Parts: sequence; C-alpha cells; structure tokens
Amino acid sequence: MSLLDWIKGSASGGRRGETETVRKIAGELDKLPPERARHVAALAYVLSRVAGADHHFSPEETGTMVELVRTEGGLPEEQALLVVEIAKNQHRLFGGTENYLVTREFRQIATDADRRQLIEWLFAVSAADQAITPDEDAQVRQIASELGIPHDEFLEARLKWSQLRTVVKKRP
Repeated sequence: MSLLDWIKGSASGGRRGETETVRKIAGELDKLPPERARHVAALAYVLSRVAGADHHFSPEETGTMVELVRTEGGLPEEQALLVVEIAKNQHRLFGGTENYLVTREFRQIATDADRRQLIEWLFAVSAADQAITPDEDAQVRQIASELGIPHDEFLEARLKWSQLRTVVKKRP
C-alpha cells in the first residue's frame, strides 16, 4: 500500500484512528461484534510485533499466538490461524509504519486490565520457543511504553520470564 492509498483510506473509510491493518484483520472476524473484532485484530497484530522482532516467526510463537487469539476471540482454530497469518503478513509488509499506530489503537480500545494482560501474553509469545532474545525483550518494553504501562510493572511482568531471557541464560 502506498502512502497516498493509506492517506485516502484514512480520510475516507473506517473509524477515526482505525488502521488499515486492523480493518483488514477485523474483516475476517465478521461474526464478532465490531468493537470485539477490532480488539482481537489489534491484539493479533501487537502479538506479531514481538514474534517477528527477531525477523523470524517460529512455529511455537505462531502456535501461542493462535491459541491466545482463539481463546480471546472465542474463535474456531481455523479462523484464529487465519487472523494470525494476516497479522504476521501485515507486520512483515507494514511493520515500520503500523507498529505504533496499531498499538495506539489497542491502547484506545482496551481496558487497563487488557493492556496489562497483553504484556503477559507478549512474554508468553516471545518465550514460546524457550528463548526470549534481546530484540524480543526490547520490543515488549517498547510496546509496554506505548500502552502506558509503568516501567516497574513491565519489570515485574518480565521477572516471571527471566529464566528464558537469552542474556540471562548466557551467564555462567
């Protein structure tokens, strides 16, 4: 999508602040109420940010994303898999421009509890392959900041996953 197409799309369609990424994924969730579909779509995309932080989506990370999207969205596994694949593809194509926009949208439509839960899920996705890389850890921190999560709460959430952080694992 060109910048011009994005600007035209933002000006002519969708809700204020809603990104093309969220609209595309939410379109696959047509059986959910629109607000719930937007929530699940944004969730899937934000999860893909962490899974793709190291430029690789492991099967374990993808499986964890599918399970979280399936559970959170109340979706059949096939539909959850499709939503996750769309989110991963959107991240690959538009990650540089969409990352902040989609995370900001999630922040606007989610509750405080949803935002805190998301940090836990981000660590679960990054740890799915039994290793949290520095890139994944930094991405979770960036997302936490964008969601307005205080740094001490981020550190508390990360502490539960410290044994899987590769910078910790490498210590003698």
